[in-house]
Amino acid sequence: MKRNAFVLSVSLVLAMLHTQAQGFHIGIKAGANLFKVDGESFSQEFKFGYSVGAFSEINFTSSWGLQPELLFNQTNYRTGGQFSDIYPDGLNDVKGKLNYLSIPVLLSFRPIPLLSLQAGPQFGILLNQDEHLVNNAQNAFKKGDLSFVGGAQLNLASIKVGARYVIGLNNINDLPNENNWKNEGWQIYAGFRIF
Repeated sequence: MKRNAFVLSVSLVLAMLHTQAQGFHIGIKAGANLFKVDGESFSQEFKFGYSVGAFSEINFTSSWGLQPELLFNQTNYRTGGQFSDIYPDGLNDVKGKLNYLSIPVLLSFRPIPLLSLQAGPQFGILLNQDEHLVNNAQNAFKKGDLSFVGGAQLNLASIKVGARYVIGLNNINDLPNENNWKNEGWQIYAGFRIF
């Protein structure tokens, strides 16, 4: 009788540990961004950048959870040939980059264990900006960015591989003009779940 109670107790403890291990995970990830600044005064070609950071998985059930992340994201852009027509102090055909600290908070749905469908908001904090966009050294970009993210992720044991589409929701133009500028693009990535 004592042996059965011991085996039952050990089984319950192992089951609880296994359930907790499925509920919360942490990992690292890196990938490529194919982004542009969408706006009348910018070249509409997508440029390569990169993304690197960490993610966590908070699973509520076997199908539903959250995947918050902390990422360094780079957006490369080029101003258009008529940038100075719209912004008299602006420079035409200038390449630049925006580096963001991005915090996506994604709802994750797993129809099967191998696949996660994800969507949610992404908050971005501009870490630096190109000083050569306008001659008067005025800040051209706002310090914050709000985007919507949607995509799919393959879950291959501890390895994660995925693709996402990111569309800006707010105007990042900080110059005195009516034109809207928004970040837009695709991300592909690979990650590794540490625990």
